[in-house]
Amino acid sequence: MKRAVTMVVGFVFVLATSAGTLAQAPAGQGRGGGGRGGGRGGPACTNLACDMQASWAQSAQQLTAIADAMPEDKWNFKPTDPQRTFGAQVMHIVQVDSKLLAALGGKTPPPQINMSATSKADVMAALKQSMAYGDALVKEFDDQGLLERVAGTFLGPSASRVRVISFSLGHSQDIYGQMAVYLRLNGVIPPASNRP
Repeated sequence: MKRAVTMVVGFVFVLATSAGTLAQAPAGQGRGGGGRGGGRGGPACTNLACDMQASWAQSAQQLTAIADAMPEDKWNFKPTDPQRTFGAQVMHIVQVDSKLLAALGGKTPPPQINMSATSKADVMAALKQSMAYGDALVKEFDDQGLLERVAGTFLGPSASRVRVISFSLGHSQDIYGQMAVYLRLNGVIPPASNRP
């Protein structure tokens, strides 16, 4: 019972955090695109599936923008030797998501991603492929499908699809925060902070 309550509280926290971040996004950004999620172009989300689609789209936009903001000549920057390079941080998101997304059991075939990419162009291509794949997969599931349990993740013997997606989003935002520090150490303002 205690574990179930902890999972529900955690899930509510992820949704509340996503909703707060979405509410702060400029009109037309981070709301799932095409008016999904309550932007000026369309109706607000009214179900879990729409919320998850909007959160994935916002995260994909943020990750792509922050990765692209790092100049190519700083792509291999790392604050100290134990840390990953900036490019390796981006690839870490792609590599973790490839395992998590495969566990969802969707019909969309996975793209052929170069998992050993190192150049900015190749890593950016891998990130965009991964984000597009995740977007297609998330859109495959309605509320009921998101609540179904799947195996094959490191989250335990099984986990709901919504937990797998939420873990992916949380992990990506953790790395996003680290990437923001990498940018600032190189005199670059992260795009989400560089608004008029």
